[in-house]
Amino acid sequence: MEKGRIIKIISNQYTIQLENRTVIARPRGKLRLDKAPLVGDFVLVEKIEEAYRIHSIEPRKNRLLRPAIANVDQALIVTSLKDPDFSVHLLNRLIILVSLAHVEPIIVITKQDLIEDIHTIQKDLEWYQNAGYTVLMTWPGSDDQKLCQAINGKVSVLCGQSGAGKSSLLNRLDPSFQLQTQEISKALGRGRHTTRFCELHRVADGLVADTPGFSSLDFSRMDLAHLDECIKDFAPYLHQCRFKDCRHIHEPDCAILSALKQGKINPSMYEDYKQIVKGESK
Repeated sequence: MEKGRIIKIISNQYTIQLENRTVIARPRGKLRLDKAPLVGDFVLVEKIEEAYRIHSIEPRKNRLLRPAIANVDQALIVTSLKDPDFSVHLLNRLIILVSLAHVEPIIVITKQDLIEDIHTIQKDLEWYQNAGYTVLMTWPGSDDQKLCQAINGKVSVLCGQSGAGKSSLLNRLDPSFQLQTQEISKALGRGRHTTRFCELHRVADGLVADTPGFSSLDFSRMDLAHLDECIKDFAPYLHQCRFKDCRHIHEPDCAILSALKQGKINPSMYEDYKQIVKGESK
């Protein structure tokens, strides 16, 4: 048997990258009933006559539900400054969503070239940088060396609002392939989805998935018991509250609420945290 990684799934055909070649395989029937293979899975493959079969799936370090992908190192949260406009609340919720799945968020800001004055937005971005999040800027013609370094050797997913420039970014980083792109629909005020299936692409010596449907921000199936531990803004103040089960909403002697009042925590990140916690308790 040989070990490989699933890099594309279309219908019941699984494209698997082995050590020195790519093969198309199908899962064993028993395997499909037990646990469906996902893009990003490491699998053991066997050749039976002239066909390849997925024999088993290696243990996963993590998985995302939407999109269905496994063993992800980081999420490149592509956020535009214009068309569509910059939204701290969408950015916050994407950061929280991927962090809950134990995936490292990387903030990638696009379309800076369309903004005349980014002073106000720069203040927002400083909150993320000060909390410890990586923030990278990219636009047509920019030097994307830091972005390439961030991707190198990692499995990344691209996520963010439709029209933020995810496919265009991949095309710019690696001109050897051309993903289908479309202009933003002015009538709808948002982009049309151009990616129809999940696939890992070789980009900048890493693997990047351009993934449809990621901006569906559904927290209902997520375990929120340790939500506060997923937010880097809170990290310096965790476990300093009077109560061990503090939810940081209205409890007395809460270290996070105290830091918030002192201007040490991003107020928009805290607001989105609070809304998610309150939504869970309804």
